[in-house]
Amino acid sequence: MASEAEKYSWEAGSYMDQDRAEPPRGVRGMYSHPVTQVVMLGFVCFMCPGLFNALNGLGAGGQLDAQTSASANAALYLAFAFSAFFAGTVNNTIGPRYTLFLGTIGYSLYIGAYLAMNIHPDAGRFVIGAGAVLGICAGMLWTAQGSLMLSYPTEHQKGRFIGIFWAIFNLGGIVGASVSLGANYHSSAGAVGNSTYITFLVLTGIGVLIPLLMVDPRSMVRSDGTRLSTPRHPSWKTEFYGLYVTVKTDPMILMLFPMFFVSNWFYTWQFNDYNAAIFNIRARSLNNLVYWVAQVIGSVSIGILLDQHRLPRRLRAFAGWSVLFCMIFLVHIWAYFYQKTYTRETRPTYDIFDKEYVGYILCYVFMGIFDAMWQTTSYWLMGAMSNDAAKLAHFAGFYKSLQSAGAAGAWHADSKKAPYMNLFLSEWVLLVAGLVFALPMVHLRVKDHTTLQDETLARMDDSGRIASVDEAYSLRDA
Repeated sequence: MASEAEKYSWEAGSYMDQDRAEPPRGVRGMYSHPVTQVVMLGFVCFMCPGLFNALNGLGAGGQLDAQTSASANAALYLAFAFSAFFAGTVNNTIGPRYTLFLGTIGYSLYIGAYLAMNIHPDAGRFVIGAGAVLGICAGMLWTAQGSLMLSYPTEHQKGRFIGIFWAIFNLGGIVGASVSLGANYHSSAGAVGNSTYITFLVLTGIGVLIPLLMVDPRSMVRSDGTRLSTPRHPSWKTEFYGLYVTVKTDPMILMLFPMFFVSNWFYTWQFNDYNAAIFNIRARSLNNLVYWVAQVIGSVSIGILLDQHRLPRRLRAFAGWSVLFCMIFLVHIWAYFYQKTYTRETRPTYDIFDKEYVGYILCYVFMGIFDAMWQTTSYWLMGAMSNDAAKLAHFAGFYKSLQSAGAAGAWHADSKKAPYMNLFLSEWVLLVAGLVFALPMVHLRVKDHTTLQDETLARMDDSGRIASVDEAYSLRDA
């Protein structure tokens, strides 16, 4: 039987390859350091999904007609939901760097489609098709991202690493929104010009190349000397079996599914039915900028709370849950007083110089803070369940799949011109439900340390056979 000291050493790092190593020094050590790699990962998402968010955050993808954008997003998230569910298997078979690389390509295509639509207004079908292709790519990108981001840090660093990633990722939204604001500040029109799309397209092209420059996770060493637990299953059959094993042996992940489902639902109302609905392009651009700045504030602040080493991890989990619960009602009670003043048929148009604008933009700031807190806490809860990269890839796939299914439903409802108030109330109810369902998981599953007993996939060999805990220790010591 393994001793308690041995069990603790398994908790801290890479389970089936638990030998410790001295981190490399000098330039190579700095380049391959987990912080450097999570920063590079952040810049991949800065250049690609970050700029996608900046474009989407303008409402209607910066266009006048929101219906094409809503239809493209519905196609995108429907494809995303399908792709992400199986993307963990792809990630564990071809490796996270190549999965990340393939995932970036769709973002350039999607932004290029909006440029084409600006030049040829009848290119709406191309935009919708590009949205579907992006959905397939995004499933791969976000699954690889989740696996890497949650496996780079040690247990007590996970909130910090998520905060670092989320802050850099949202700099993409900030830079993109700044470009849009600068290009459109003197405009009172409703749509953005070609220069904005061209700038975004060039930046996403740079983002495509970054994954090829990242270090192979198999050669990385964490700050405590443990190696990353990297996927070892070359067989597609074994990986599909691993997907089944993940749910069967850790069914508490199902309690997070409602939280995952609603995690992008609210974007539809915020971007299309609030920002695009009642502001001109100058105000939309400024709103978009402060929204992504607020995301950095939200992710860093909740990350600090979730990584308070003086508090037990279970207490931190309950604290994060409580913060989200309070933020739901703060944001939605505030926004309700604005939403009840307009409909699809009767909408005002606000500019940044209108006296009512200050309250509206402050409400949008708190929407951005809340969004980052929700996403960061969701990732942190998954990281609290496992340290194994293979398992985390499946968790991230579940997360993005369900998130995208929810988003597809919301964008579809918006494309069918569902009443604004209906969409607003639906997100409020679903957010509360997501937290209520997550509470039993927080209570029953979050522990102060993750043990090898929890890591079934780490004990699974290339044939799909799962070793017992004691057998796994014996194999390590042999």
